Amino acid sequence: MLAEMRIQGLGVIDEATLQLDPGFTVVTGETGAGKTMVVTGLHLLSGGRAEASRVRSGASRAVVEGRFHVPPDSAAAKIAAEAAADPDEDGSLIALRTVGSDGRSRAHLGGRSVPVGVLAEIAEQLIAVHGQNDQLRLLHPAEQRAVLDTFAGDAVAKALAEYRSTRAEWLDVIEELREKTERARELAKQADMLQHGLKEIEAVDPKPGEDAALVDEARRLADVDQLREAAAGAHFSLSGSPEDPSDGAGAMALIDEARRRLAASEDPKLRDLEPRLAEAAVLLSDVNNELSGYLEGLEADPARLEQVLARQAELKMLTRKYATDIDGVLAWAADAAQTLTGLDTSEEALAALAHRRDELAAELARHASTLSEERERAAQELSSEVTTELAGLAMGAAGIDVAVRPKVAAADDAHALQVGDVLLSAGSDGVDEVEIRLRAHDGAQALPIHKAASGGELSRVMLAIEVVLAHADPVPTMVFDEVDAGVGGRAAIEIGRRLARLARSHQVVVVTHLAQVAAFADRHLVVDKSAKGGLTKSGVKTLSSEQRVVELARMLAGMESTETGRAHAEELLGLAETVKREAINGKKGRRKRS
Repeated sequence: MLAEMRIQGLGVIDEATLQLDPGFTVVTGETGAGKTMVVTGLHLLSGGRAEASRVRSGASRAVVEGRFHVPPDSAAAKIAAEAAADPDEDGSLIALRTVGSDGRSRAHLGGRSVPVGVLAEIAEQLIAVHGQNDQLRLLHPAEQRAVLDTFAGDAVAKALAEYRSTRAEWLDVIEELREKTERARELAKQADMLQHGLKEIEAVDPKPGEDAALVDEARRLADVDQLREAAAGAHFSLSGSPEDPSDGAGAMALIDEARRRLAASEDPKLRDLEPRLAEAAVLLSDVNNELSGYLEGLEADPARLEQVLARQAELKMLTRKYATDIDGVLAWAADAAQTLTGLDTSEEALAALAHRRDELAAELARHASTLSEERERAAQELSSEVTTELAGLAMGAAGIDVAVRPKVAAADDAHALQVGDVLLSAGSDGVDEVEIRLRAHDGAQALPIHKAASGGELSRVMLAIEVVLAHADPVPTMVFDEVDAGVGGRAAIEIGRRLARLARSHQVVVVTHLAQVAAFADRHLVVDKSAKGGLTKSGVKTLSSEQRVVELARMLAGMESTETGRAHAEELLGLAETVKREAINGKKGRRKRS
C-alpha cells in the first residue's frame, strides 16, 4: 500500500505531501491546478519515462518520493532485497525518483541508488495506474487476451505454463532438425575431423602427465655420467672412502667423534648438545642410504633413452595439433567426444529428431486445445459479469461478448501447428485470438470495442472490467486518472459506487472532475493553486468535512458560494454514505475464483 507521496518541483506543484490511507482517496482541483501531476509523479515512481519539461520552471530538479508498506514475504520485498534496499525503521520502503532540468534521471530504493528498471519491477507488484493511455491499450488484442487470462486465474495459468514448456522444447527440436538438415555436409566434415583426431589420440594412448614424466626421465638417462659424479661426491662427503681412510673422514664419522667428546664431558651444558648431534647423525644416515640406492640404480641405458625419445616424439605430434600439453590433449578429446554426440547427421538421427518433433507437436496441440477450452469457459463468465456491471453504469442495454477464436496460420508460418483439422499459429500465448466486443443494445451486432464504444463508454467498459478483475489483481494500490471522462449524471454516480466497492479490497486513488464520483471517497485531497509574483504554484491539502462540502459544491457547476450548491453537495455526500453503508451491511463480497 502507498502510505505517503511527496512531490517537489514537478509541473506547477512547488511542494506537496499526500497522506494516503486504505480505502478510496479522491484527488480534485480546478482545471490547470496540477491534478495530473499527482499521476505523473506516480508514473515516475513506477519507473516511467522522465522528461525535463516536467520540471517546474526555475527549479533545478523535480523530486517524487513514495513510502510503501510492503509485506515482508511479498514479491516486492524480494525485489527490494535483491537490490540491497534497506526498509525504514517502521518496515516501510521508500522509493525516490529525481529528474533534473537537463533531463537526467536518478532512482533510489530504500536508500540505495538503483536502476530505474528496479523501480518498474517493484511498482508492478505494488501499484497500477489507469488512465486514458490504459484505455487505449485495452484496444490491443494482446491486452484483451491478458484481461481474459487474468480473470480465468489458475485454470488458464496452469494450461498456459504447460503449453509454453512444451512449445519451447518443440521449437528447440525443430531448430535442431533444421540446422542438421541444412548443414548436414558441413556438420559431417566437422564430425570427420573430430573422429580423426580422436583416433590419432587413441592410437598414441597418452596418460595424464606423461609428457612431463618423460622429460625428467630423458634428462636422467642423457646425463647419467654427470649425475653419478654428483651423487658419488655427495656420498663420499658423508661417509668417507672405505678403501682409503687416509683421504679423510666423512661427515658422519666426524659427527660420531663430536658426539663421543660431548658425551664424555663433565659439563652438563656440553652433554646436553649430544642428543641434537644424534638427530643430525640419523638424518645424514638416511640421506647417505638414499644416495647409495640412487647410485646402484643409475646405469647408462641407451636403449631406454631411445624409447623415451621416441615416445616424446609421439606425444609432441599430439601437442602440436591439439593442445600445449598432454593434459590439454586429453581435455580436447573429452570435449570432442561430447561434441560428436550432437553432430550425428545420419539418416537414423534425423529420423529420430523428426519423430520427436511430431510427438511434441501432438502434445502441444493437446495443451493448446485445453488452453482454448479454459479460455472459452472463462470468456462466457467474463462476458456475463462485465455486462452486469455495465447495467449499473447506465449502459443497461449494452452487452459485452468476449470472443475466443483460433488464429489461423499464415502460409509462410514456419511454426504452424496442426490442431484438429486446422493449421494454427502457435504463438507464445497459445493459438487463440481474444477480442472484446460491445453490443450497443439488444439485437445489435457485437462490434470490436474500438468501433462500438465512445470515449465515455470505453471508460465505463474499462472500469467494469477492473471491478470484475479486482479479485484476481494482486496489486494492492489502483490509481485511476479521470477514468470517468465523458460521463456524467447517473453514470457518474454508478462509477463512484463501483470505485467504492473496489476500495473494499484495494487501495484506490482517483483523480476526477466529477462531484458524483468524489462524493463516494473515504478521503478527499484537493490540489489548489495560487499566483504570486507572476508565478503559479500548487499544493495538496486534505479536506475536512466542511471543506469537502465546499469543494463538491464548486465541482457542481461552481456553486460553492451558494446555499443551493452546498445543499446539493451535502445531499450527494449523504447519498454516497447511504449507498456505501448498504453495500457493506447488505451484500456479501464477491466470491474469489480459484
